Amino acid sequence: MPSTKLIRPDYSERFRCIGPACEDSCCVGWGVPIDQAAYEKYRALPPSPLRILLDENLERTPDDPNPAHFAKVKMPASCACPLLTEDRLCRIHAELGEDFLSRTCATYPRIVHSIDDLEEKALTLSCPEAARLVLLDPGLMTPQPGGHFEMKWDREIRNAHALLPFFWPIRELVLALVRNRDYTVWQRMFLVGALCRRLDAAARAESDRGVADVLSSFSAAIAGGTLRSAMEAIPSDPALQLDMVLRLAGLCRERSPIGQRFIDCIESFKQGIGAAQTATFPMLVAAYSAACAQFFEPFFAAHPHMLENYLVNTIFRRQFPFGSKDGRIVEKPETAREFALLATQFALVRGLLIGVAGSRKQSFSAQDVVHTVQSATKHFEHHPQFLDQVGELLASSGRDNAHGLTMLLRN
Repeated sequence: MPSTKLIRPDYSERFRCIGPACEDSCCVGWGVPIDQAAYEKYRALPPSPLRILLDENLERTPDDPNPAHFAKVKMPASCACPLLTEDRLCRIHAELGEDFLSRTCATYPRIVHSIDDLEEKALTLSCPEAARLVLLDPGLMTPQPGGHFEMKWDREIRNAHALLPFFWPIRELVLALVRNRDYTVWQRMFLVGALCRRLDAAARAESDRGVADVLSSFSAAIAGGTLRSAMEAIPSDPALQLDMVLRLAGLCRERSPIGQRFIDCIESFKQGIGAAQTATFPMLVAAYSAACAQFFEPFFAAHPHMLENYLVNTIFRRQFPFGSKDGRIVEKPETAREFALLATQFALVRGLLIGVAGSRKQSFSAQDVVHTVQSATKHFEHHPQFLDQVGELLASSGRDNAHGLTMLLRN
């Protein structure tokens, strides 16, 4: 059987929590689930001040069948975990050690998946240190010694229509597209979307072509540049982009507490697009377009790895384009829908960065990128209804199609 080497993401192994030196806290602003094994450990502790604190601040969640959500920490009005010490360290970790942490607390910000008995780890960028590690490293995807998976392919499945047997070659092609600097970032996203639509068509057996043929012919089209004319035919629409960013930024507003870091981000964004009381929408669009051309685009032209790394980490974290449910890969994915969600999240982050760049102007820096991505990720991506609301917004606005998504992404 033929074989190939696939890049193994190992950057999460380099993450180290910086504790009280961190400018944010993973123990503030969220609910903290407690898995059943950890809960039973806490119930077996001997009498102590920590045991009293645990008894007072943990409660069962009998309506949730997931053993990972067996109980939860009762959060006060401040939304700060009551198990934190005065210097913002975890009392459980300090007094009992890492083995007594709940699974969520022990693994965060790492996201762990197992595929074909191979373990992969990505990072959630709601952690400032994780965001720095991912966004700022030009060599994030440079494999270390042993940093590959050796995979073998069975030619007998060449004409198969099921997507799951092709998880690895699909992943390999998606990563190659996202990192292909022969195309601009929005063009790479267009190509990923086109690939997803073709994969869905193959999975529905709309022709005799199997998944392997789709991957082969699409790779040839990329190398030959035959899809460029289709991309260029779709116009840019900054008014549509800004309108969608404003709508997306309003999601989760009523159901999710808004942290000060995200408030600061939104205020900077508003300043960057000239959002004064007297401003009309055309005035906002003009300021948004100017911020993009004068500050956003020059900065990321000089630092192309930042947006690439954001997308690469999201691909690993969400097992794109398959998606995951309850920690398991989706066997029969809707890859076009997964792309629509990825593209919309990217459009939101990109739009916020454009506004912040307009506010900061020549002072726009890598730290502004980290702050914006981290605060937006913490506010949106951990919200349980966010992705569903994104899907509903796309459908209601008629943008859940190739043309609409490209207009949303194109500079």
